[in-house]
Amino acid sequence: MTERITLDTTIHEPAPDASEADVVLFALERTRAQFAWKVGGLDAAALHAPHPPSAMTLAGLVKHLALVEAQQTAESFGGPGHGHEWRGYDGPDWEWRSAADDTPEELYALWTGCVARSRAALAELLATGGLDQPSRRDPGDGPVPNLRRVLADLHDEDARHVGHADLFREATDGLVGEDPPQRGQDPVAAPVDA
Repeated sequence: MTERITLDTTIHEPAPDASEADVVLFALERTRAQFAWKVGGLDAAALHAPHPPSAMTLAGLVKHLALVEAQQTAESFGGPGHGHEWRGYDGPDWEWRSAADDTPEELYALWTGCVARSRAALAELLATGGLDQPSRRDPGDGPVPNLRRVLADLHDEDARHVGHADLFREATDGLVGEDPPQRGQDPVAAPVDA
C-alpha cells in the first residue's frame, strides 16, 4: 500500500502590529495552507476523480496552481524560469489535461517545489523594497503593476481554487472546514464553516 502524502498546512498568524506586506503574505500563506489541506493526503483515484458537471479534478487543480506559482515567480518576481517540469507545455489547459498522467507524488512535489521557489523569489524581491515597488512583469504596452497588485492577483487565484478544492474534497471523503487544524487542535474536530 502506498503511503499517503501530507502537505504542510501550518498557518503562522501575523504579529498584532504586522506591516501591510506581512498581512498580505499571511493571507497568501493561509490560502496555500487551506489548499494543501484540501488536496493533501489523497491517493491517485481520489486526485483524479471527476466531479461532474465540472471537468476539473483535484489533480488538475494542483497542477494548475503549481503553474500559476511558476508563472508568477518567473514573470513577476524575477525568480527562476518555469523549469523542466513545464517542458511539455502546449498551451491553454495543458496542465489540466496532463495532470491525469501524474502520480500523487509527482503532483505534490511539483506544487510544493513551485510554492517554495515563489516564496524565495518573493522574499528576495521584498528585501529590496515594499509592495509599492514595480513587479518584474512586462505588461507589453501598459503600465507595470506594483507588487501589491500581483500578490492580490495570486491570492485571488489561489482562493478561487480553494473553493473548488473544498467542494471536491467534501464529495471525496467528507472533509469540511475553513482552516486546517493547527498543532494542539483535534484533527477530527476540524472547524466547520457556519
